Amino acid sequence: MDSPFVPDSFEPPAGLTTAHFLLEPLGPQHNDRDHAAWGSSIVHIRATPGYPDRDAEHPWPAPMSSAENLRELQEHAADFAARRGFTYTVLDPEDRDVIGCVYLYPATDGEHDVRVRSWVRASRADLDVELWRIVTDWLASDWPFTDPDDDPRSV
Repeated sequence: MDSPFVPDSFEPPAGLTTAHFLLEPLGPQHNDRDHAAWGSSIVHIRATPGYPDRDAEHPWPAPMSSAENLRELQEHAADFAARRGFTYTVLDPEDRDVIGCVYLYPATDGEHDVRVRSWVRASRADLDVELWRIVTDWLASDWPFTDPDDDPRSV
């Protein structure tokens, strides 16, 4: 990557609050709830637009232990701290259970500046398009990206 993912002067948002969910940076403290959320929703997540194009040798989600999940959450938190990528957990505003995740990482297609992916657990599938729409608006209003990749969800 020739230029930084975000300018040094940019302060990544600490989160986002809506009526139906909260976003906050994903970290090790979310491990048990995150592991349960995606672990119970593998088929649903794989059917979410944007996920079928993942690396065929390393598909995600794939079953893993809680310890393996914790290592991945630590990597996402390290990426956030180093400004290499920004992963937010999606929480229920009432009980703070994990509903899903939003990933913002540099695009590698040479056309866009950020690749955005999100998922919600199967039991909260009704929030998938709403999450996508709100995150799309949030990127336009609060982030320095000028050309996010297009999410393939049909609306």
